Amino acid sequence: MRLDARLWGKHAGLGKNAHGADHTHPLICHLLDTAAVAELLWDELLTTHQRSLVVEALQVSPGQARVLAAFWAGLHDIGKISVPFQLHSNGPKHADGRLQAQELRGEPGYGFGAGAAQDRQSHEGAAHWWLVGAFRESGYPDSRRRPQSRLSHAVAQLLGGHGGRFHPVVYDKDSRCPVARHPGMGAGSWEEQRRLHFTEVRRVVGATSVPQGRMTPEAAVVLTGLVTLSDWLASIEEEILTRLRDEGWAGTPGDLDAYWQIARTAARRLVQQADLLGTGFARPSECAQGAGEAGLGGSMARQLPDLVAEHGPGLVVVTAPPSEDRTEAVLRAAAVLGHAANARGLFYAVPTGSAADSRMAQVHAFAGQALTGPRRSLLLHSSARLKPAEAAEQWAHVNATGGVSAEPGEEWVLTADSWLNSHHRALLAALGTGTVDELLQAVMPVKFNVMRLFALSGKVVVVDEAHARGAWGQKLMLRFLEWAAALRIPVVLAATAADMSVDAMLAAYRRGAGGGQEPVVSQPQPRCSPGWSFVDARSGGGHLPRQPAGTGGRTLGVRVVDGSPYAEICAALAPMVTEGRGRAVVYRSTPAEAVRTFQQLTQDLPGLDATLVHDQMRNKDRWRRLAVCRNAFAPHGGVTGPSVLVTTPMLEHVGGLHFDLVISGLAPLADLLARAAQSVSDRPRLVVLRADNVSARDEAALVRRTDLILGAGRSISLPGELPLLLDEVYADELLDGLGQAAARELQQLDHERVVRERRASGTAGWLAVPGPRELDGDLGLLSRGLPGLEPELLSSVLGEEMVHVVCLFPGPNKQGQEVYLLEDGALEQQLDRHPRGRANPGQLVPYLIPVPKRLVEGVQGDANRAWRNMAALRNVLRLNLMREDSAWVYISPSHRFCMSELGLKIDPLP
Repeated sequence: MRLDARLWGKHAGLGKNAHGADHTHPLICHLLDTAAVAELLWDELLTTHQRSLVVEALQVSPGQARVLAAFWAGLHDIGKISVPFQLHSNGPKHADGRLQAQELRGEPGYGFGAGAAQDRQSHEGAAHWWLVGAFRESGYPDSRRRPQSRLSHAVAQLLGGHGGRFHPVVYDKDSRCPVARHPGMGAGSWEEQRRLHFTEVRRVVGATSVPQGRMTPEAAVVLTGLVTLSDWLASIEEEILTRLRDEGWAGTPGDLDAYWQIARTAARRLVQQADLLGTGFARPSECAQGAGEAGLGGSMARQLPDLVAEHGPGLVVVTAPPSEDRTEAVLRAAAVLGHAANARGLFYAVPTGSAADSRMAQVHAFAGQALTGPRRSLLLHSSARLKPAEAAEQWAHVNATGGVSAEPGEEWVLTADSWLNSHHRALLAALGTGTVDELLQAVMPVKFNVMRLFALSGKVVVVDEAHARGAWGQKLMLRFLEWAAALRIPVVLAATAADMSVDAMLAAYRRGAGGGQEPVVSQPQPRCSPGWSFVDARSGGGHLPRQPAGTGGRTLGVRVVDGSPYAEICAALAPMVTEGRGRAVVYRSTPAEAVRTFQQLTQDLPGLDATLVHDQMRNKDRWRRLAVCRNAFAPHGGVTGPSVLVTTPMLEHVGGLHFDLVISGLAPLADLLARAAQSVSDRPRLVVLRADNVSARDEAALVRRTDLILGAGRSISLPGELPLLLDEVYADELLDGLGQAAARELQQLDHERVVRERRASGTAGWLAVPGPRELDGDLGLLSRGLPGLEPELLSSVLGEEMVHVVCLFPGPNKQGQEVYLLEDGALEQQLDRHPRGRANPGQLVPYLIPVPKRLVEGVQGDANRAWRNMAALRNVLRLNLMREDSAWVYISPSHRFCMSELGLKIDPLP
């Protein structure tokens, strides 16, 4: 029997031929396309370490591993030789609407039973089920061990996972006759064609060797990523059109050999156009400076290169208050680790999207010195996720107007439209700046979680404020660090101060590096501040370098006031107005309070230059204001007279802002100190408003403990006193000086906090995927379906659940028809100009407003059917505004929404 080139692999987006029939790309061609891309990615994308993980696991030579990887990639879609796929109702059709594959039904060998067409097994699952037996017959190591411990099953399972999820273990009784359980796979010619496609891919690629090793979790991550990425690239429709075969192409061995050369040529073009290649790290001597400096930067510059040269890359943990100096030291460490690991890029993770927006400029400046080759960069957080190309383009646009320089540069706009810029591919970009949840999703059973691990396995990962995610995030961060160590991912963690959570992160990385064995000596992070330590990924050994010499530091003056919040704010700002100079920031707990404070200050203190920025502004307004603030409140910014920035807790992780005075309501001590770090004068000052409302996201017990520690105010020696002070927040001794009623109240709050944290930690532990030493050969555990695993749960794990709101203004168009506009009176910003009333998601990105879901519970919005049927818009709440006096409002059964140039105010109805 000859290979049947009529079996199709691709048709969507390929257009029609001269007779009106759909173009198809033969399955065998797509398999060879994917194998050719995998071959090239092995050579030019994978790092030396990624390749060594595969070579060591399979116990073959590097050349043999390369060919095997290409061969396996070429088999990923062999499950498309099945009845449900080939005869799918959405398959390629003739001009008269008949399925092209219908002609197979009339041939005796392609007959099938009544239940075959209704078999709901996916083509990925079919590949897994069939390949187990095919690899076993090819001589892959077999034994009496459980199926998941055999190489034949491991390779089949990882190929079946190229669609984003692995399938459960296939046991021997099923793998010996898979069609018995899944009749859709078909017998007769269906089985013969699977064997012929298997044999021809193997012959053309030249995969004659048989591996003798066992699949390790680390090798499985690399191979799964390689196969999936190769499939994505080989599936780009515009490029497939250049490789379509003429009608009647037979697929003979000679045809396949000739096509293999075409596929190899196309693979290089595909990979180059995808902006994946060419990025690396310069030698440390060319990019690392500061060895002569005192303090943290000098200590790390003098010792880290030698530690890495002796022990290899690993984990660097830096504990110091947030500052530009700490960020600079962290990035220098990343440069040293990146060069030693031959890494191909960097991902810089911060707690919030606003912090990512802010930090991108500094990351780009670092990349200009530390990275070589092209630097494709993407911003990764929730607003960028909806339609990242337009989000990036709009960011550059709004920052280029009004005298504000574009950030991070016009080159980002070119990257915005690149193939990389999509939800599942974005982490592959050489340079990424985003939120920590991009890392945490790599260890949650979400689709393509292993692709995230693969993308990060070739990079250096920096996590700024690693402890700032609560109990959920802490538990997931520990699991990520286990995987990072097993994959030898160089990591730099930065935290405000050393505590037990930092010690746990060090232990998790050591555990992952040491093969699951707990270290004999658990070396904690030094409690001095600033301080740093190093763990090598090769052995999990901890190395404690000489710590930075003590610096003079500064004394933070904290004053706690009891009066009405607004009156105390005015009193604190009044001296600045009188002197005619100074810069202050005022933190309010909610956007509504921030707006009210801004409006009152503008009216009551006319000599004060007030600026407002908060969470519930439209993306483009918030971007623009943050860009202006980074210029105005930089160390040598443009502020001349007395100035104040009114904001919300969103700003505490935004770097580069310098103030003389910080004013804030009560919050957990760690958050207050993060805000106080923005006071960078010789005598930094923090005023705490005891009577202010507490943010709904803050833990009441920690707020109460902070209040007790601060009392009427105190002086804090920074950074030396910082670790002890943070430990004091949790100390049991805090209860000793309290009266009976106050002690009982605090004990109750503590109990509630512990219960919440344990529940959150337990749920996160249940949700997290197993560690690399816990898989026991079954990759399906990385994709296991969990009851209750809904998007809402994932959102709650990754932070407070948010929704996006878009506010629309009514107005007549040029024909006098009532339409909705994104800007009041701006016809060029008309929504739903599509004839079917469909919005362009990218058009909306600059106008989205992130809002906590709890504030819009029960609000239905005004989305039409076309809107709700678009996956990208399904969770975007559309509010059609109406004029009320001089304001634009939307009234729900429980809340009043008011939209103005100051953002969105949400007030409960009386």
